[in-house]
Parts: sequence; C-alpha cells; structure tokens
Amino acid sequence: MKQLTVRLPGREYDILIQRGILDDAGARVKAACPKAVRLFVVTDSTVGPLYQDRVRNSLTEAGFRTVFHTVPAGEASKSPGELARLWESMMDFGLTRTDAVAALGGGVVGDLAGFAAATILRGVDFVQIPTTLLAQVDSSVGGKVAVDLEHGKNLAGAFWQPRLVLMDPQVLGTLGDRTFADGMAEVIKYGCILDAEFYTFLEQRPSRGEIMADIEHVLYTCCDLKRGVVTQDERDTGLRMLLNFGHTLGHAYELAGRYETWTHGQAVAAGMVKAAQLGTALGITPAGTAERIGALLGCFGLPLSIPCAHRDYAAAVGLDKKGAGDCISLILLERLGRAVPHPMGKNALMALL
Repeated sequence: MKQLTVRLPGREYDILIQRGILDDAGARVKAACPKAVRLFVVTDSTVGPLYQDRVRNSLTEAGFRTVFHTVPAGEASKSPGELARLWESMMDFGLTRTDAVAALGGGVVGDLAGFAAATILRGVDFVQIPTTLLAQVDSSVGGKVAVDLEHGKNLAGAFWQPRLVLMDPQVLGTLGDRTFADGMAEVIKYGCILDAEFYTFLEQRPSRGEIMADIEHVLYTCCDLKRGVVTQDERDTGLRMLLNFGHTLGHAYELAGRYETWTHGQAVAAGMVKAAQLGTALGITPAGTAERIGALLGCFGLPLSIPCAHRDYAAAVGLDKKGAGDCISLILLERLGRAVPHPMGKNALMALL
C-alpha cells in the first residue's frame, strides 16, 4: 500500500492507495471516524451497481449502520436541488454530528456529498472513495466541494477536508476510454505545472495500458504534488491557483457545449493547449510547448481545440474565481514543469482570445 498524509492544522488525513482496498473500507473508515455509528454513503447510478455491495458488506462488518443514497450519474446531479434532497435524506436516516458521510464515485459524487457533509448540522466527518481517475488524482484531495448554479460550475461551495481518502486502482478497469482520458488530462496537468520529470515519464507511456502498468506511481505522484500545494495554500489564494492551469478557458469550453458536449477533462485538455499558445504569444511560454502538450494529450484521444464563441469566453472569464474586479490571474507556463500566475485585465485577455 502507498500512503500519503495531508497535514493541515487540526485536519490531518491519510490518502491510502492499494488494489482491493474497497474490501477493507469498513476498518479503514472506522479508524478514521471512530465516533461514527451511522455512515451515509452517496453514490451514483453507474458506480452503485458495480461496487456498493462490496463496500456495504465491509462497512457492516465494521459495525456501521449504513444507507446508500443513489443520484443519477452525470453533472446534472451536482445541483442545489439534489443537495437539498441529500440533506432531507440524511435527516431521515437520523444522522448526528458524530456520524459521517462517504462519497463512492467520481468527481460529481465527491463534490455533492462533500458539500452536503460540510453543511448538514454545520459539518460532519467526510470520507472520499473515488472511483474515477480524475477523482483519484484531483477532486478527492484538497477539500474543495461544491455544486453548480445556472450561472456556472462550482459557484456554491466550501472547503471541507475529508477524514480519509481510499483509492483502489482496480476500479479504474471498469472505466470507459473516454472517462479514463478525462483523468489523464488532469494527470498531464500536474506534469505541466509542477514536475517536468513526471511529464517525461508520461510521454514514455503514451497509452492506457502503459499508464495502468504503473498506476500506483501515477496516483501517488499526482496526489503528492497536490498535497504539497494544498498544505501551503488550502484556501486557493496563492500557490493553489496553479492547479487551475487550463481551467479558465476549459470552463468556457464546457459552457460552450452547455455542459453536455464536452467533458471536464476534454475541456481542460483544450484549455491547456490554448493557455500554452497564449503564453507563447505573450512571450512567457517557450515556443513549441503547446505542440508538445498537444502531442501527449492526443495519445489519449483528448481534443486540442474546441470551438468557442466570444460570449462563452466572456462568461467564463467573468465568473472565474481567480478574478478580482476587472483583473484575472491566467495560469501560464514559464516552461514545462513550472507554472506562474499572470495577472492581466479581463478586457486584455478577451482581446487576446
């Protein structure tokens, strides 16, 4: 088993990476949440049929009283309406402040369940059991939880660190290629912004099979890089902004497709290429960087560009949480492995786009 500890004041927690750890979930969760009697588990209509029986059996053996709440798979479930239904179901279950909530699924389930845990009874313990590559390397670590509003993604949320993160690499075998590729966009992002050596490692493994052969190393490296950032900047006011490389423009591409045409990973992939191109145009990013990033993204079938209208760029830039007033910090690359925030006026960015 590979183990990482995220050390934040009063909120230390472990990330455990091990094949088959789903069958040991009960004992692991009990150790992390010893006072909990009830465990409210949120899953979705895709993941539940695959894994909820294994997890339920393990939790029951550990002495938990459990209920599994299933939401429809997809981004539409990350909504205020679904959040309200979770709150009511938690109260029906008799959840108390010493009990806990667990998320069994991808990023949508983790964000939704985490926000519910952060707000029900003014906050209860929370456990992440991510089942997609994207959730394992990114959204399950760091404590950002949220739901979407009609105005855009993740606009209502909180910082609520989990008590434990359990990652079973075996569950990635049930992912479709498109969903696996979504996660690879975030994996590649880590190499772009923080670790050139890791980027080269990925270039030497340009297929799903080669990545899966070294998946524990990939998961550990990504989580270790994110841990280093989060422990220095939990609230996303400085260093943590670097993790949003490709996301400002990526959110525009998601909006352009009305959150149906393009997945998050596809949008981030195109956003990273575009950001590298903008960085080169501004004299910050070395020439050829966008092409090198595009070559690796292309190995996993990710798009290198996405059509986007001016109004969608404007909407995404206007709502970007890295913005302040009329300015925004666009994350650019000084080189592969080193990202920097580039403050600029929103109007200047729109003109460049």
